[in-house]
Amino acid sequence: MRTESSASSSDPAADPVTPKCANTDLKAGYRPTEAGAGSRFGEITLTNVSDHACSLGGFGGLSYVGGGDGTQVGAPARREGSWRRIIMKPGQVAVSAVAESTAQNYPASDCKPTKVDGFRVYVPDSYDSQFVRHETTGCADKNVSLLSHRAFH
Repeated sequence: MRTESSASSSDPAADPVTPKCANTDLKAGYRPTEAGAGSRFGEITLTNVSDHACSLGGFGGLSYVGGGDGTQVGAPARREGSWRRIIMKPGQVAVSAVAESTAQNYPASDCKPTKVDGFRVYVPDSYDSQFVRHETTGCADKNVSLLSHRAFH
């Protein structure tokens, strides 16, 4: 599994005039795509809701949250693959493929099954997050990793 990026955060933007997308420029969402054999797949979406183009590049952050208060449940998502910078026009949608293992794949004593309210999604290069509803069961043990995701494209 390759987890290094093909570009670094110090690389110039694809267009130096286009500002980086801020958390407030984007609205996060989720759409399921398929499931089977103890796994589910979907996409985290980021829609440019601003009135200007912005550049997006790299990995965002992704984790399960629960407890009705945004408390992180288990380990954050593993990052897979490489990334490239993209320019997002107003209304454009970028996606990050997400793979989820089900908590039932692990012994309850290792997993510590816990109700999940949804995802905490971080836009690349942002310390602010957004909540996206996605009710499921996660593992409270941070040594059990149920999530992986790819860079936005």
